[in-house]
Amino acid sequence: MKVGFIGLGNVGGKLAGSLLHNGLDLTVRDLDRDAAQPFLAAGAHWGESPARMMEAADAVITCLPTPAASAAVLEAGDGLLSAMGEGKIWMEMSTTDEAEVRRLGERVVALGGEPVDCPVSGGCHRADTGNISIFAGCERSTFERVLPLLTAMGRRILHTGPLGSASILKVVTNYLATANLISCCEALVTAKAAGMDLNTTWEAIRISSGNSFVHETESQVILNGSRDISFTMDLVSKDIGLFQAIADRCGVPVELNPLMVGIFKDGEARYGSREWSPNIIRRLEDATGLSILTPGFPAQMVDDEPEAPGYEVVPKGRD
Repeated sequence: MKVGFIGLGNVGGKLAGSLLHNGLDLTVRDLDRDAAQPFLAAGAHWGESPARMMEAADAVITCLPTPAASAAVLEAGDGLLSAMGEGKIWMEMSTTDEAEVRRLGERVVALGGEPVDCPVSGGCHRADTGNISIFAGCERSTFERVLPLLTAMGRRILHTGPLGSASILKVVTNYLATANLISCCEALVTAKAAGMDLNTTWEAIRISSGNSFVHETESQVILNGSRDISFTMDLVSKDIGLFQAIADRCGVPVELNPLMVGIFKDGEARYGSREWSPNIIRRLEDATGLSILTPGFPAQMVDDEPEAPGYEVVPKGRD
């Protein structure tokens, strides 16, 4: 299968690297031509335009920072839609608005193509090793076609239902991760203020009912001081804003998320939109005069789970 990949950022570059590592015929494109050079040197082709990529490929993947960026790649004069045809596949791996992905998907279907929204979850360190989880919203027949591509990029693959369902669940999981991050920040600062040793505090949380994926990853780079999880404050604001939009459309009077939106908007105003998201703890460090740093923790997360073949996850209770 010939594959195009547009968007070689923190996540997209790692996913594209997995495709290349697994022997796929890959064409890449990014606004920053320099970002493509390692892929070109390793045997990938350069995509002159989204349209040319779609003409030559069986499937084109987009992994971009905003819904507007994805729309531009599809709908511009030389966009993917201008070369969309029978059996061609568009795979949206960005974290995006489910209403927007459905709108674009309808245009893809009208031209004979097959759309998939397939965002990833699990952190850049797992994307780097091919151990990340991938949600996929699409027709089951389309899922069967793209499953070999998804298992080349990720470990645990979940078919979530129709187009747009994966984007909803991705936003839901990012909302939960943000709530975990804010609560971990408050827990670490409060423990420090109460005189607790931070190394012992981290272990106590890890082996207890207070543990979470976020604690095992982001708390470590917080304690190191790098705060580098390859995810920025503006992206958190985007994701929890998308969650709020879903809740509003569905008439759910959520109470926690508006508070989190305010916290991260304040963090952006204080430290910059491109600041690493775990550095939201600085709001509490600044307020208390405490430094939440301790030796023994890594500056960046590295996936220590051995790489293994990807597989489909079947939801509990389903045959």
